[in-house]
Amino acid sequence: MSNIIKVKVLNFLLEVVAIELFLGIILPFIGTALGSAMVFLIKSKINAKIEKILLGFASGVMIAASIWSLLLPSIEMAIKQSIIPFVPASVGLFLGVVILLFIDGIIFKINKEKYENIFKKRTMMILAITLHNIPEGMAVGVIYAFALTPNSSVTMSQALTLAIGIAIQNIPEGSIVSMPLIIDKKGKIKAFICGILSGIVEPIFTIITILISQFINPILPYMLSFAAGAMIYVVIDDLIPKFGENIYKVLAIISFTIGFLIMMILDVALG
Repeated sequence: MSNIIKVKVLNFLLEVVAIELFLGIILPFIGTALGSAMVFLIKSKINAKIEKILLGFASGVMIAASIWSLLLPSIEMAIKQSIIPFVPASVGLFLGVVILLFIDGIIFKINKEKYENIFKKRTMMILAITLHNIPEGMAVGVIYAFALTPNSSVTMSQALTLAIGIAIQNIPEGSIVSMPLIIDKKGKIKAFICGILSGIVEPIFTIITILISQFINPILPYMLSFAAGAMIYVVIDDLIPKFGENIYKVLAIISFTIGFLIMMILDVALG
C-alpha cells in the first residue's frame, strides 16, 4: 500500500513540475500578447504612469534574477565542476553583453542609414524587439534546465518567478510594437498579430535551450551567466532609458526597488 502511495505522490510531483515548466515557457509570450492586445482597449498608447511602473518593476526583477537566479547558481555549479568559480560567471556575462551590444549597435545603429533604406522604421523596431526577446527566452530555458538538474541549487519556483518577471516586462514591449502600427493605420488585428509574433521567439528559444542544455551540461555555468549578461544589457539599454526624466521617473525607480526586493526575497526564501 505504501508503494502505491509513493507512486501517486511521485506522479503528482511530476505533474506539478510539468505544469510549472509549461507556465515558464508560455508566460513570457502571454505577457507580449497582453501588451499587444492593448490596441483593442485604448486609442493611442499605454498610460504613461502604468508603463513606468511596469518597466521599473520588470527591471528590478530582471536585475535581481540575473544575480540570484543566474550568476550565483553559475558560480555554485562551477565549484561543483571544480572550475575556478568566477571564470564561467565572468566569461558568460561578458559574452552576453558583447553579443547583444553587437546585435544592437553594429546592425541597428552604425548601419542605421543603410537599413532604413531597406526596411521601414516600424519593421526595424519590430525586428529589434524580436531579437531582444531571444536572450530572454534563453534565460528562462537555462534556469529551467538548471532547476531540472539533479541536486540543483535552483528550484522550479525560482525559475517560474523569473518567467513571471519577464512576462511583466513583455507587456509594455508588446504594446510598443503594436501601438505604432495603429498610428500608421495598419488595422488593430494586424497590429496585434505583429505584436504577438515579436514574442513567439521566446518560447521557441526557451525549449531549444532546455533541450540543448541537457546534452552540454559542462557549459551550463557559462550559459547561466550568458543569460544574465544578456538580460542586464536589455535592462540597461532598453528599459532604464525609458524611465524618462518626467514626474513618472520616481514611480519607475520605486517600482524597480520593489521588483528587485520581491525577486531577491523570493529567490532566497525559495532557494
